[in-house]
Amino acid sequence: MSFRCLQRSKPNRHIPLLFDLHTFRFFLGRGGMSDAATVVQEEGEQQHQATPATAQPPSAIGATANTNVASPTTTAAATATSTTTPASGTSSSTSGGGGGGPASGGTPKAKAEKKTYWYPDRTSDFREVSLGYRKSVGMSLVYLAWVPFVVLAIYFFRTNPITEAVWSVFSELKTSDHYLQDYKFVAQIVIFSCSCVTLVFLMIMYTVVVRRPVYLIDFATYTAQDENKCGTDRFRSQSIVSKWFSQESLDFQMKLLEHNGLGEETYFPDGILAIPPETTMQRAREECEQVFSGCLDELFAKTHISPSQVDILIVNCSLFNPTPSISSMIIRKYKMKSTIRSFNLSGMGCSAGIIAVDLAKDLLQRVHKNCNCVIFSHENITQNWYRGNQKGMLITNTLFRVGGCALLLSNKSSCRHVAKYKLLTTVRVHKGADEEAYSAIYQMEDSQLNKGVRLSRELPKIVGAALKTNLTILGPQVLPFSEQFKFLLSLLRRKWSSAYAKTHPPYIPDFKKAFQHFCIHAGGRAIIDGLQENLNLSERDVEPSRATLYRWGNTSSSSVWYELAFIERTGRLHPGDKIWQIAFGSGIKCNSAVWVSMR
Repeated sequence: MSFRCLQRSKPNRHIPLLFDLHTFRFFLGRGGMSDAATVVQEEGEQQHQATPATAQPPSAIGATANTNVASPTTTAAATATSTTTPASGTSSSTSGGGGGGPASGGTPKAKAEKKTYWYPDRTSDFREVSLGYRKSVGMSLVYLAWVPFVVLAIYFFRTNPITEAVWSVFSELKTSDHYLQDYKFVAQIVIFSCSCVTLVFLMIMYTVVVRRPVYLIDFATYTAQDENKCGTDRFRSQSIVSKWFSQESLDFQMKLLEHNGLGEETYFPDGILAIPPETTMQRAREECEQVFSGCLDELFAKTHISPSQVDILIVNCSLFNPTPSISSMIIRKYKMKSTIRSFNLSGMGCSAGIIAVDLAKDLLQRVHKNCNCVIFSHENITQNWYRGNQKGMLITNTLFRVGGCALLLSNKSSCRHVAKYKLLTTVRVHKGADEEAYSAIYQMEDSQLNKGVRLSRELPKIVGAALKTNLTILGPQVLPFSEQFKFLLSLLRRKWSSAYAKTHPPYIPDFKKAFQHFCIHAGGRAIIDGLQENLNLSERDVEPSRATLYRWGNTSSSSVWYELAFIERTGRLHPGDKIWQIAFGSGIKCNSAVWVSMR
């Protein structure tokens, strides 16, 4: 397929740390985002007046982390912000990326500082692990509680050895047969009463603790019209016609387009493609209505349900929040019932789709019985095309494209035989309590009052920490026992022995033993590359993400569903296969969902 041209060379398999910033360069490092690193570093130079450092060989740069770094650049713009913070990156695979070490040029002091920076704080490891085990162990105890009752019931209704033992004790007494029969009858009554009480208690516990299953009946993704396709040439022409960008900004965007992994058949909305571009509220509403109409029409046709049968409606769109809301627009168009429970999520970033799934899970498992829930995920492009010349805010113009998806979830037992997937678990991590994390992805206005989204230079470190926490919580719920044992053994040894911790990196569990398919948020080549290297995934594992980025671009919260659609269409799914969806969003948030294929 055409997107195979984006596949890079064999990833480095000698990464010792699961969340080492050498590999988690994400937006600011490798591939299509290498120019973004230069932008953020240039801003850092202006703010901190630091001295640029020259690139170091991989052996010198990553010595403290014992890491091989491929394809170092010949020049670097990375800087050291203070005596306690090393440079923001070590290498880049394309020109313009951050590289090199601290300004000291790789002295022993600088290496020690890097070692402190690369390794995450391990004091929270046990708390994070306990979150994952708390849920899995709690559910196991509920199921194990049934064992005594089952054993007792079998004994009582078959051979009844307990009553026989009680009777044998009384038979040794020098009493008449009449009293023996009475004692035997009383023993049977007592045992039967205890069994009934135990059964009632366990049934109450089961209804309180065990949640109703949540099924994904089907989903639909949006495909725009052919006239909305926008390749590199059309992107350049529209940018020139708009007269919004300087020549330097235009050249910068074209350079990003060459390396960000997008193909020539991604889509822009009508407002952006108009001559001149129109970014009005009306155009934004038209884009939104086109997307949800295309998704929901297909979803209702696939599932053969009427819009009036929808009990819960959840909509997520981060940057476009009109009044009345998008959920009201959908209810109006499809004439949904007046008692529908609607929710409109905003400002949640590219991981909002999984947040919507988590909200639906809580509503369907704990609150409402026999309900159908529709989720619509979308990100509006019309009013969020940055029209200024600040390079750090131009990145989104080259990545985000039109897209959306609609899901139908249900907790009805009758849907088990028609559902495609069953939701196993969701994990949500929010690092917003940290000021750096909160401002890492920030919507703001530039000096000319043009609205856009700014990316922080600390983004790789913050995203890596969020992902580490997410996987630590998720691991105990999905990993096989052998992988959990190896991970816990490594964790305990590193906790109890500082010497062992210095010489042995944390054990990286093999998540391919837990999942058969991976849907990594198609936020850019760097995100996909980073997760592939750190989790030792094959090219086949990340092919859905690369194909989605190439064909559709970054469609924000709906990207993981385009990836699942790719997996379906390539015939890879089998009953019982587990699918892992993971996405990142502003805040910083890292959210994941695990599904099992039903058919």
